Amino acid sequence: MSEKVRTEIQDSDDQDQPEEPTKVEIKTPQTPPEGEPESVAAEDDLAAKVHEAEQQARENYDRLLRLSAEFDNYKKRTTREMQEVVKYANEKMAKELLTVVDNLERAIEAAGTECPEDDALVKGIHLTLGEVLKILERHKVNPVKALGEPFDPTYHQAMMQEEVDDHPPNIVVREMQKGYMMHDRLLRPAMVVVSKAKENKAENQAE
Repeated sequence: MSEKVRTEIQDSDDQDQPEEPTKVEIKTPQTPPEGEPESVAAEDDLAAKVHEAEQQARENYDRLLRLSAEFDNYKKRTTREMQEVVKYANEKMAKELLTVVDNLERAIEAAGTECPEDDALVKGIHLTLGEVLKILERHKVNPVKALGEPFDPTYHQAMMQEEVDDHPPNIVVREMQKGYMMHDRLLRPAMVVVSKAKENKAENQAE
């Protein structure tokens, strides 16, 4: 057999043998080491945001508590002021009526020395005075205790001092004008005469 024929047969055998598959190596990519700092930074940022949100929530809650307390105080103060307004709404009228009471009492005092007790005019003045005092009493207006009481500058206005034997010093011995209270508020002080100790005349002469 010639070399040419032998070569063709060998080539034909080589073509009939199957080719081996090419092996391809697939490698799974791994996270590079430099990726770790980015993850830690993200976690730190998230923690900071959570902390900031919690701080803001606490501040808002504290602000809400303060506003709530201020509003409660405002309601209480407003309620108290309204009660005061209602309680003393007739204060001005009461003060004006006290002038009428003073004049009626002066008229009775003046008539007592000149008119008999059963005088119709005097009785009419007494009835009028009684009705006015009832009106004042219904509105919680009552006279201040003064006569025979120790002098109290809160409720009494001293007009003069007087030497007396039957009272110790600093006692109200005479009432020139009655004082009045409305509830627990002073409408006007009582104008009074206050006792004082008598001076020792013998000592004054010796001096």
